[in-house]
Amino acid sequence: MKLEDSELRQTITVAESYKQRVESLSRQVQVLRVSLDEVHLASEALKAFRNAKDDEEIMVPVGATSFITVKVTPNRNVVVDIGSGVSVEKTADSALEYMEANNTEISEALKRTMEALGEAQSALDNLTSAIQQEYTNRQNAVQ
Repeated sequence: MKLEDSELRQTITVAESYKQRVESLSRQVQVLRVSLDEVHLASEALKAFRNAKDDEEIMVPVGATSFITVKVTPNRNVVVDIGSGVSVEKTADSALEYMEANNTEISEALKRTMEALGEAQSALDNLTSAIQQEYTNRQNAVQ
């Protein structure tokens, strides 16, 4: 496949666009994985809280892989951030259901983003290969 100079420049521009898309999608994947880890950690803490007996001590995550020991009281309500800086008080069971719904939503978003990343990476690989082949053909033609 022989490309004219203008076609080669256009192909390089498109490849650069795909490269930026791959980088952006990679960052999104990282953010979604962190979010999924946070939801999992919160869910585990909520399960421990829900299942604990009154006056029992449990470890509660406070972020940055750090935990504190707390004594469980009869009050089993949880304050949950539902987005846009809004928090609501929920029962432990309701909070756990909310976390499980978040887990599902984030997992689906991660799956879609990973698929888009794979498609973009494949397109980038194909374009990069075509560009490299054109440069090789041009070098061989000069020799």
